Amino acid sequence: MFIDESGLLLAPLLRRTWSPRGHTPVILQRTRHHEKVSVIAALAVRGERGPARLFFRLHPKVNIKGPLIREFLNQLRRQLRGPVVLRWDRLAGHLSGPARGFAAQNPRFHFVFLPPDAPQLNPVEGVWSWLKRNPLANYAPVDAAELNRRAHRHACALQRRPKLLRAFLKHSPLFVGIK
Repeated sequence: MFIDESGLLLAPLLRRTWSPRGHTPVILQRTRHHEKVSVIAALAVRGERGPARLFFRLHPKVNIKGPLIREFLNQLRRQLRGPVVLRWDRLAGHLSGPARGFAAQNPRFHFVFLPPDAPQLNPVEGVWSWLKRNPLANYAPVDAAELNRRAHRHACALQRRPKLLRAFLKHSPLFVGIK
């Protein structure tokens, strides 16, 4: 299982688009607005041929820190059976007291830290890239609540696309032999 966090901003990621000749597309957005939606996700796979599953939580207007990471880990603990190997980066929240406390109380969870400065090893980065560059591209929400609703809808849709989830895993150099 791979875990990562990201932030979705109110300012849209602008991508090239199409429009009728003579009608330049215009995106209206609120300027100087720093609200965001923080998201934490886990991409899980059982064995080389097992289905890939996506678990996520959205947190509007807050940063994800130790207590929210522990809540997410508890959610995973309730939904997963058997031993779990968690791979993630060396974010301070992953090394914090709440995460260490969770590891001490749940021996079936084993933490493995990815090398520093190697985001390409974490397949969840592919989830963030797809979400931001596809359904949320050129989208300028009015507020964090609207962004939260749309991000939740598209993340739920992504959960129902196992082939795409599997592609994120295949793209990581850690899964050279995966089919």
